[in-house]
Amino acid sequence: MTKSLLKSILVADQTVFSFKELFLLAQPINEDALRSRLHYYIKTGDLYHIRRGLYAKDDKYDHFELATKIFIPSYISFETVLVQVGIVFQFYSQIFVATYQTREVMCDGQVYAFRRLKETILTNSLGIEMGERYSIASKERAFLDMVYLFNRYHFDNLEPLNWDLVYEMVPLYEKENMIKRVDGYYNVFKRGL
Repeated sequence: MTKSLLKSILVADQTVFSFKELFLLAQPINEDALRSRLHYYIKTGDLYHIRRGLYAKDDKYDHFELATKIFIPSYISFETVLVQVGIVFQFYSQIFVATYQTREVMCDGQVYAFRRLKETILTNSLGIEMGERYSIASKERAFLDMVYLFNRYHFDNLEPLNWDLVYEMVPLYEKENMIKRVDGYYNVFKRGL
């Protein structure tokens, strides 16, 4: 079973594994036996220990994948997405993640900034792209996540947004002044054209 567990890990598409995922792969062994095997794999260099309960094939794991496994449910959003699509120009070294609590976590020199969203928002898949290894907000969803949490956020370039999609997603946030906030940004965008 030791070699088959390691082989299962190495051939998997994912780069980051939680203890629970490894426990399911290792069935029928018990938790103590699995902990012992994982310790052995780490000691021999066959497995990389990231932090308690999280492991990777090696130190070249996908940081977005790790970000969404620290707290579940979660998805990549906020500045991380908005910088990638050119809506925000400021560089951020942190990876911003939507989840059920606000916290900052440091792993392997990378800072993961978790921001709390209401459960009804967090668990709604509208505007969330489900990848093989992690979920990430569309630019419209990331924009709305920012507008929801921050009263007056400065966006550098609103051009990439599909405003029809933005307005379609606004009801998801169930906040009275959300439409007013979005209208304000839309008016700024229209004046800039």
